Amino acid sequence: MKKQIKLNAVVATLQFGQRLDQALKELFPKYSRSCLKTWILKQYVSVNGMIADKAKKKVFGGELISIHAEITDTTCLASRKIKLNIVYEDADILLINKPSQLVVHPGPGHHDDTVMNALLYHFPTSACIPRAGIVHRLDKDTTGLMVIAKTIPAQNNLLEALQKRKITREYEAIVTGRIIIDGKVDAPIGRHVTKRTHMAVNTTGKPALTYYHIIKNFRSHTWLKLRLDTGRTHQIRVHMSHITHPIVGDPIYSLRPRLPKGFSEDLITTLCSFNRQALHATMLRMSHPISGIAMEWHTKLPQDMLALIHAIRIDTENFQQ
Repeated sequence: MKKQIKLNAVVATLQFGQRLDQALKELFPKYSRSCLKTWILKQYVSVNGMIADKAKKKVFGGELISIHAEITDTTCLASRKIKLNIVYEDADILLINKPSQLVVHPGPGHHDDTVMNALLYHFPTSACIPRAGIVHRLDKDTTGLMVIAKTIPAQNNLLEALQKRKITREYEAIVTGRIIIDGKVDAPIGRHVTKRTHMAVNTTGKPALTYYHIIKNFRSHTWLKLRLDTGRTHQIRVHMSHITHPIVGDPIYSLRPRLPKGFSEDLITTLCSFNRQALHATMLRMSHPISGIAMEWHTKLPQDMLALIHAIRIDTENFQQ
């Protein structure tokens, strides 16, 4: 689906002598210079009513600039009308609460049903931002908060903040087994030696640090709050599996559900039917990438995790009786 963008502005006198693409970048800072240059070459830009197809054309001040552009995607990606649960939005950033079963980036088997495709539909200007403004990802079946940039300056600042570990991300998870004390997992993560689509604790991998805090202990499970110090692929899932407390429902890093003697039929049914990792990104804290204002967002656990916790709690209470 094509999207129409119509922009108008007057070249400032202070821009005398600038190249057209440079002047456009100052007039329309939301768009990258390469994007604007592409529009010039495609003859989407007019100066005083005349098509301008040379990026190096000089401006003198006072010219009326009109842009009528068609955007279909970042390069060749399709936009799709996929609902986004928007938690917060301003001119520079977007916070969404990602559901389960939604992939973030297009890839094999998911060419047009991803967060990126949705962003291209709801925010056509994201086509001019690398990766449509996405700066971090959640696994397909991990739910929760994601921050997305709506402008290139915001994206650059968010990426820098992530690299400098200035963005705090917290998760909640239900793991197998009883953890009796808060702790951390400090173990490097890299590609699995034989299963190349899997990750593993690996001495040749990149440093990875995960902190965990006990919210509630149950009979054979633990409800945890986790905080990432780094952001490796599958980090929480790999680290929890590494310390023999895999996340309930994890199809890659957890074995078949452990069913101790005496588990209720309701809990057995709930565990066996829980078809994703019980992991949710509950909190994101950062400074706004443009204003610098400290901001923090929280989101509640999704219904499937609440139902899982309820079943585990009831089983524990019945066992203690």
